[in-house]
Amino acid sequence: MKLKHSIQELMASTKIVLGAIFIASFYLSASLAFPPGHHEGAYPVGNGPISGLSPDYYKFTCPQADEIVVSILKKAIAKEPRIAASLLRLLFHDCFVQGCDASVLLDDTEEFVSEKSAIPNKNSIRGFEVIDEIKAALEEACPHTVSCADTIALAARGSTVLSGGPYWELPLGRRDSKTANMKLANKNLPPPNATLHRLIKFFQRQGLDKVDLVALSGSHTIGKARCVSFKQRLYNQHRDKRPDITLEKSFYHTLASGCPRTGGDNNIRSLDFVSPSKFDNSYYKLILEGKGLLNSDEVLWTGKDPEIAGLVKSYAENEPLFFEHYVNSIIKMGNINPLMGHNGEIRKNCRRVNQEV
Repeated sequence: MKLKHSIQELMASTKIVLGAIFIASFYLSASLAFPPGHHEGAYPVGNGPISGLSPDYYKFTCPQADEIVVSILKKAIAKEPRIAASLLRLLFHDCFVQGCDASVLLDDTEEFVSEKSAIPNKNSIRGFEVIDEIKAALEEACPHTVSCADTIALAARGSTVLSGGPYWELPLGRRDSKTANMKLANKNLPPPNATLHRLIKFFQRQGLDKVDLVALSGSHTIGKARCVSFKQRLYNQHRDKRPDITLEKSFYHTLASGCPRTGGDNNIRSLDFVSPSKFDNSYYKLILEGKGLLNSDEVLWTGKDPEIAGLVKSYAENEPLFFEHYVNSIIKMGNINPLMGHNGEIRKNCRRVNQEV
């Protein structure tokens, strides 16, 4: 009788212990799945408040964001094909100055001077009205959700794809800066007459390597440049009042006819005259022929760097390779020092910071 009673007590104690273990395991699992401060649904899947960027960032908060961007881009590019290159250039000029934070879109205020006034941007950078239109549509559909920094990134990808270039999974979740830095824009944006050595340094400063330099230079497969940006090559390349000897002769005469020694600074010329509105690898083919428009284009081939010259030749011969490297490099560039979490803000109007309430 005592033995039977002891067995019953043991079984009851075992049930209590197993129950306690089950409850403890349940709470441990829950704490691992939802750490302190995390509320289910508070952040998009795969992207915590400061864990990084994610293509799914707006999956639940603004799933139609890309569709809105592309619909406006289609109309803008149909009206003016050049705008695709201008929007792609905005991403480059944004990310190279204090990171991809839409500082390039801010107008002058009493507190800071706009980056639009910097030498590489003045009378050159464009596409702001299209960004304004996209942002207004995004605000109407998903108020205070999609940042201006992400709007630039989405517009750059959309412009590339609509011009015949590659598509890429775009990491999103950037926030917007509350200030601009004109001095840094002057320092960090490479000029069109840069030597290869300087170009490498400009890119290294941003954590980008030689492959990134050559691949991202391929953005010049679309768009145009002003005469003032290549005039030195035509008339005074080495301050000797002589043209750049690497310019193919017939190409030189064509350029000189539309870009006189004096005046005509704002005359424009296609960066890739073979297919100026198509995102392809003809840019590299032209460089091999001595028909790169800017000094910063042609020196990729003539700058006596075997690795860089090899990449130019490879891209000229293999468009899929160019597209593959381009996608990797533009994603890498888009990840330069983004503001995340509680840093920065989501601007309502991309041209100015939000007003403090």
